[in-house]
Amino acid sequence: MAKIIHLMVRVLEEARAVDFYRRAFALEIAERLRFADFTLVYLRGTESDFELELTINDGRAAPYALGEGYGHFAVVVEDLDAEHRRFSEEGLAPTPIKELTLDGVRRARFCFLTDPDGYRIEVLQKMGRYR
Repeated sequence: MAKIIHLMVRVLEEARAVDFYRRAFALEIAERLRFADFTLVYLRGTESDFELELTINDGRAAPYALGEGYGHFAVVVEDLDAEHRRFSEEGLAPTPIKELTLDGVRRARFCFLTDPDGYRIEVLQKMGRYR
């Protein structure tokens, strides 16, 4: 059986990306590996072993084209309303909270953040299948 362990995104500025993920989701550096022409930074929170791998390629000045295939990655929180307020106070510009219902049943409550490199992050209220 496979276990998903990380998601990799390419970022332009290490400090800016690390600061964003620390402020938004309390992710801290678990490991930083410096290679000849790139750096890998693994970020992890206390709630999970899953990591976000930031790849910083030396000499890259232009933003990465995210492409039409990338949608978002998602995190779940206990109290979406409180986190939404905190995101706003941190200047992270969350989208308004939305709800999805199907057959009269609320299936999801969520908002989105966009990191400094343009990656969208869905922030879901812990409920149902989102745990």
